[in-house]
Amino acid sequence: MWLRRAFYGWLIPAAFLLPLWLLVGWAVFNAGGWAFLWVLFLAIPGVFLWQLLLTLLVRARGTVRAHRAVSWWDVLGFAVWHVLVIALGFFNPAWWAPMMVVTILVGVGLFWLALWQLWREAKPSRMVLRTADGMAYLQPAEPGAPVEVQEVIVVSEKQSPPRV
Repeated sequence: MWLRRAFYGWLIPAAFLLPLWLLVGWAVFNAGGWAFLWVLFLAIPGVFLWQLLLTLLVRARGTVRAHRAVSWWDVLGFAVWHVLVIALGFFNPAWWAPMMVVTILVGVGLFWLALWQLWREAKPSRMVLRTADGMAYLQPAEPGAPVEVQEVIVVSEKQSPPRV
């Protein structure tokens, strides 16, 4: 659970630190002028906005907010995506272009994973049934199942005569 909570806490700082790493990596590894333009105008805003979008999708789920921990699927997806973004910051010309393509694909896959989890969690449970006119009700208890009898209080509204 500590790892899932650590990822929960890491999501917002990652939106700021990953783009910063791309800029630092450009400076440290002497990537060149064209790489600087790519980093400044595409990578930094792209990684920042994408990470914020993914963070909002993950934190929109009730279980994530309740437990203050992401799912194991989120841990796997964000770990892979963050490692790929960090690898991009090394600017090795031998493998940089294919790594960028893989990073973009994993980022898009992570987006769909977050949407899938949000959709799965947000749809109504199977315990709630609906009548033909749309009224929702709970499934009755199965025969033979113990039933707890609890006190029921009915409050009736007092009808007052209409004012003239």
